[in-house]
Amino acid sequence: MMEHRIEMLPETTLVGLGLTMSFANNRTGELWQRFMSRRNEIAATIGAERYSVQIYPPTFFESFHPEQEFKKWAAVCVSESSLIPEGMEKIILPAGLYVVFHYNGSSADAPRVFAWIFGEWLPASAYELDDRPHFEILGEKYRNNHPDSEEEIWIPIKRKGTNP
Repeated sequence: MMEHRIEMLPETTLVGLGLTMSFANNRTGELWQRFMSRRNEIAATIGAERYSVQIYPPTFFESFHPEQEFKKWAAVCVSESSLIPEGMEKIILPAGLYVVFHYNGSSADAPRVFAWIFGEWLPASAYELDDRPHFEILGEKYRNNHPDSEEEIWIPIKRKGTNP
C-alpha cells in the first residue's frame, strides 16, 4: 500500500515544545501554532524539516484506548551545542532501527494509514515495535490537511524476538 524503507537512525538532537495529549483530546493544532510562532528563536538548526514526535508509554499499543495520554512534540533538528530557548526543551532521538513510510495525502487520512501500518504491515513483517519515539518528518512538500501533502512516518522497530 505505501512505499517504505528500513533505516538506521543515528542519535538525533531536537529542540522544541511538547504537550501531553490523547487521541481523544488531540491538541496538535495548538502545539504547532505555539511552536511556529517561536521557531525562529532556535539557533544552530540543521535543515529546514520539522519533526512531529510522539513519546508513548511502554504499554500504549498493548492496551490502546483513545483517552490514554502521551507526549507530543513540535521540534527541529539542532547541533548538540544549540542553546535552548526559555520554555523549550531538548529531545534526544536515540539511535535505532526504523521503518520509514513515505506518505502522500491529507492528514485527515492519518487514522486509516496508521491502522494499516500497525494492523497489517507490522504484523506481517519480520519486525515488532521498539520502545523509542515515533515521529514524522515534515519537509518542504508538507502542506497541512492538503491532499498533495507529503511527509515521512518513522516507526521504531526491532527484529521479532529480540530483547531490548
